[in-house]
Amino acid sequence: MARSFPNARPHLLALLALLTLLVGGLARPAAAQPSTPPTYSNPLPVLAEGALVETCADPAVIHSATASDTAWYMYCTTDPLSSADRNASGGFNFRLIPTFRSQDLVNWAYVGNAFAARPAWVADDAGLWAPDVQFFNGQYYLYYTASWTDLPRGGSAIGVATSSSPTGPWVDSGGPVVEPHAPPCCVNDKRWVFDPSIIADDSGQRYIFYGSYFGGIAARKLSADGLHSDPATQTQITNSNRYEGAYVVRHDGYYYLFVSATDCCRGPLTGYSVFAGRSANPLGPYVDREGAALLAGRVGGTPVLSMNGNRWVGPGHNAVITDFAGQDWIFYHAIDRNDPYFEGAVGFTKRPVLLDRLDWVAGWPTVRGERWASDTPQLAPAAQPGDPGVGPITALPQDTPRRLIPGLSEEFNGTRLAPRWRWVREPGSGYSVGGGVFRFDTQAADLFEGSNSASVLLGQVPGGDYMVETRVQLNLPAEGCCFNFVQAGLVAYGDDDNFIKLAHVSIWETRQTEFAKEQFPVPAGYPRYGNTVVTAPDEWTYLRIARRAVGGEQQYTAYVSQDGVHWNRGGTWTHNLEGAPRIGLVSMGGAGFTAEFDYVRVYKLR
Repeated sequence: MARSFPNARPHLLALLALLTLLVGGLARPAAAQPSTPPTYSNPLPVLAEGALVETCADPAVIHSATASDTAWYMYCTTDPLSSADRNASGGFNFRLIPTFRSQDLVNWAYVGNAFAARPAWVADDAGLWAPDVQFFNGQYYLYYTASWTDLPRGGSAIGVATSSSPTGPWVDSGGPVVEPHAPPCCVNDKRWVFDPSIIADDSGQRYIFYGSYFGGIAARKLSADGLHSDPATQTQITNSNRYEGAYVVRHDGYYYLFVSATDCCRGPLTGYSVFAGRSANPLGPYVDREGAALLAGRVGGTPVLSMNGNRWVGPGHNAVITDFAGQDWIFYHAIDRNDPYFEGAVGFTKRPVLLDRLDWVAGWPTVRGERWASDTPQLAPAAQPGDPGVGPITALPQDTPRRLIPGLSEEFNGTRLAPRWRWVREPGSGYSVGGGVFRFDTQAADLFEGSNSASVLLGQVPGGDYMVETRVQLNLPAEGCCFNFVQAGLVAYGDDDNFIKLAHVSIWETRQTEFAKEQFPVPAGYPRYGNTVVTAPDEWTYLRIARRAVGGEQQYTAYVSQDGVHWNRGGTWTHNLEGAPRIGLVSMGGAGFTAEFDYVRVYKLR
């Protein structure tokens, strides 16, 4: 969803994209259709007023329902179109849900904004975010987030406007479809009523999904006219403080809930990623591939899309379409880690729109067979009847260990640590070895930006590529609030300000596996710390970090398992941990609990 706040410059990509459009983009010879699809590259060439659009967050895509109109339409969250999109006073010109048209799902042209002004019930300075566009009852419905309202309660809400055309004019309904209301925890507070998504069941009953971290995602029945929802039918869909950006897809007898997690807009350290759960009922309960519920304290979610080590970070807030060859595709925004901010506005994150194929493997969605965001030429969708399809794809193999290195590994079978281990800030007490585990009490200390007070137990790593694995139990309650941010897990450690961390962590009502990166020094205004998340922890949780040297930097990929056999791949952070980096164990974020580490195993990678 969109919560960006006020560095790109014209470059060769913009010129090439414009030239491509002028000479016909993906134009095909008139004599015959090609036997294979043409290609495209991310970010998509989206043009407005003669320039490349630099941001198109929270995209929604729909094909025209008018027989004479063969185009696709895309709607994005309220933002400037580019660094040069300024008003008369020099500030950014925020377009109220910019709208684009395409014949091929790749080349997009700006056709205007959904709104010339905010509806009267919406606050004058509110954002209109995260549209979802539907066609039913013979007209188009544009659902949107109003980030703040002039209603008596204040707070955020979901609005809707209707039109006979996908490009408007849009007529607002005059009030909220989902009104501001309290989150489950706090009757006097204001839930984040964000990010609408509409789905219909077999009977034709429509449901509206909405919500974000503060309050979680909920769903309600939608009225037949599409303009109202029934509060009495409100059902909690996910735990609070994990997900936003709901998008529901029906596939092979299930409803699949796509949701996004972590910070959408942290520049080059954005770890936003997409997860899924499924249910036979639109109102849930939704569970992931491991059977973990999205409502549980140890919150479930199967990874669909995350970082893969190329230039794209923070891929999230998706929409799904099916092309004319029957292939599913995912639209989403992401951030170029080498060009994350609007020019002259460090901290205001650009989120261009990307497109990739969505595949289904053993009943679960994944992007490009778990290769995730592309930055090389890809086969294009079948955007029109008769266009060729892209064909099948093979799944990307996971990183797997090749050979255990006994001299760097530890089973904790003795009564004291081996001499090869060393401490950063050795604790006076609160740790021991015995009974086949290393016990490490959680500390009222941290390893976070300028707060570097936690103890770190460090071991050695081999030269070249490696994998480190541990099995950890953290005796936090599985449910309940609040133990922020008690955690235990692995670090790939350069120093206190440069590391990669994979840990079981408590975040408000949730227990999650966080995969984080810290780096320093950084340019002025840039973040030092960013995080993504993986799959649910369990009573005992298996953690792996795979390290590979690629193109002059190191790529660190997270893996999480509940049984040590079936592993879920998480995101990949890049880093340059110079000198003699080590692997380490941490147990920190608040006193009162104990982590037990069963072993630490270091492997050479295949």
